[in-house]
Amino acid sequence: MTSVANLQPDPAPILACTISRDVQNFDLLIDDMENELGEAWGDLGFDDALIFLGQEESATLEFVAIAVDAEDEVDLSRITEIIRTAKARSIKVILIADQVGPAALHQLLRLGAEDFVPYPLPDGALHEAIERIRKAKTVEEAQAPAAAPAPAPAAVASDEPHAEKAPAFKAKGDRDAVVLPVHGLAGGCGASTFAANLAWELATLSKTDAPRVCLIDFDFQYGSAATYLDLPRKEAVFDLLTDTAHADSDAMLAAMLTFNDKLHVLTAPSDMLPLDIVSPEDIGRIIDMARANFDFVVIDMPRTIVAWTETVLSRAHVYFALMELDLRSAQNVLRLVRALKAEGLPHEKLRYVLNRAPKFTDLSAKSRVKRMAESLDITIEVQLPDGGAQITQANDHGLPLSENAGKNPLRKEIQKLAKSLFDLNKAVETGRG
Repeated sequence: MTSVANLQPDPAPILACTISRDVQNFDLLIDDMENELGEAWGDLGFDDALIFLGQEESATLEFVAIAVDAEDEVDLSRITEIIRTAKARSIKVILIADQVGPAALHQLLRLGAEDFVPYPLPDGALHEAIERIRKAKTVEEAQAPAAAPAPAPAAVASDEPHAEKAPAFKAKGDRDAVVLPVHGLAGGCGASTFAANLAWELATLSKTDAPRVCLIDFDFQYGSAATYLDLPRKEAVFDLLTDTAHADSDAMLAAMLTFNDKLHVLTAPSDMLPLDIVSPEDIGRIIDMARANFDFVVIDMPRTIVAWTETVLSRAHVYFALMELDLRSAQNVLRLVRALKAEGLPHEKLRYVLNRAPKFTDLSAKSRVKRMAESLDITIEVQLPDGGAQITQANDHGLPLSENAGKNPLRKEIQKLAKSLFDLNKAVETGRG
């Protein structure tokens, strides 16, 4: 006779756990975990977590979501031990933080949390974090069989950075730079690629009289400037961001790196940080110091509108807004302009750049561009062609397009834009003289 117990299905393995002082303080996290994992997750307190992570049952965990708030800052040692234990067992860590101070958050992130999500949780943020972790795990598993070290693939940047060093010049405060922020109006529209290559083209316009150019990556969470130029991320960047009141131009230059002795870059921090880790005053000081020491300051902005976006916009000479020929870009243009007008901000500084624009011979698509501009009541001043696979290859190599695909049509358009900006600035300076 078959035992009744044998007819009972085995319980589903626990795929994830929340770890917190009291999960009831994070009710939105509970809802999102249930939506993502159903019954395949559990909840642990800090003490129980260390015990459970030391047991064999924890081997089924894909990740743990460690939720902390301001009250937990007095007990960071126990939380750091949990993160170390999880990492030792190859369990991914998502950090959920509610009003945690920058110093405490930085300490926790440095221990190796794979992702950071602020609380209250934005819609879809936990889902996206889980997807990133699972995608990264798939990549790791695919690479696992290769026991012996192999040369880096042709399309992947090597671990050795290109010729990078600290800026050689001394801060004198004798410049007044043109500030050129770049803001992507939709995900994947190429804003970071545009910013990095525009900065490089400006820095290499002339072999004898090139302007002094810096690229600042203000996307503290997903900034790509360091990747696209194959530069390391310096710890000094975090120190600069968290203490701008005591920083001077020398400190800013010390946090920068140069790419091939020509382009000066302030990368995003090495750890993923909340965008509000800096105040509008902090951002203003950094931009003002950069303006005083460079001729052009190109800023790679996060897609998110934050409290200090207004600060950047007010200091910008031209604010590039990158978009594509699709509905999401059109809707986001309307929403952005409406938000700027509601706050009385200078929306007229926006210069719309259409990336992956249709070819000259595609008359149907060209008419769509015209109708789109008319319906949005904007002028699309720059149309960038689709550079194709060479763009991804150049970015993965950590090289500007001019160094990796000099004849690419996208590179040529960015070069022309850089030349026009340089000439316009020269004309303005001459007029002032």
